[in-house]
Amino acid sequence: MNTDKTLLKPEGELSLRCPASGAAANMFGDVYGGWVASQAVLAAEIRAGEAAEGRVATVSIGAMSFMAPVLEGTILSFYTRIKEQGTSSLRINVEVWGCCPDGRDLRKVSETECVQVAIDGHGHIRALDFGQ
Repeated sequence: MNTDKTLLKPEGELSLRCPASGAAANMFGDVYGGWVASQAVLAAEIRAGEAAEGRVATVSIGAMSFMAPVLEGTILSFYTRIKEQGTSSLRINVEVWGCCPDGRDLRKVSETECVQVAIDGHGHIRALDFGQ
């Protein structure tokens, strides 16, 4: 991975993009980390649901460290990359990137890893079918 911040770019597929609203901000105007984490999980679920061609459930969420504060109005982009495919589960890396509403100052905000499991209509674990 390149450590030169001027050359850093998101890795993976854009799965979710949304503004950080005032409803999710504390009294200083910073968005709660828990809200950002919930959106990262949603992005992982979207990617896993597409790959699994159906319903998925979150099994685990990795640690998140924040590299920059998220201010109200920041446009957040969640990039996902499938790191590993199991018989019924997917390990997905989620990168969170933020930029000002005018599109300037893109920066990496956080990163985490989620594990999603494919489930059937009754909530039971099911095997993934990747066209084999």
